Amino acid sequence: MSIIWAIIIGFIAGIIAKYITPGDNKPGGFVLTTILGIAGAFVATWLGQTIGWYGADEGAGLIGATVGAVIVLLVWGYYQTSRENKRLRG
Repeated sequence: MSIIWAIIIGFIAGIIAKYITPGDNKPGGFVLTTILGIAGAFVATWLGQTIGWYGADEGAGLIGATVGAVIVLLVWGYYQTSRENKRLRG
């Protein structure tokens, strides 16, 4: 049941992150939005455990997953922009 719950939370976090992040937000579709949210939850959990906000057996909730998904989206946008600039210059 925890895997299904992670997918549901990841999907919701991905949708919220796509709406609050400025820009084009290229990754689209149900599957990519869910993967974005799940990746965000992993990023938020890792950062939270590194900083000391979460214990070793705790994970990020909806807000943490959304913040992590926003971070993933910003990194994705930066990578895509730099890749397009290289293609246009080269």
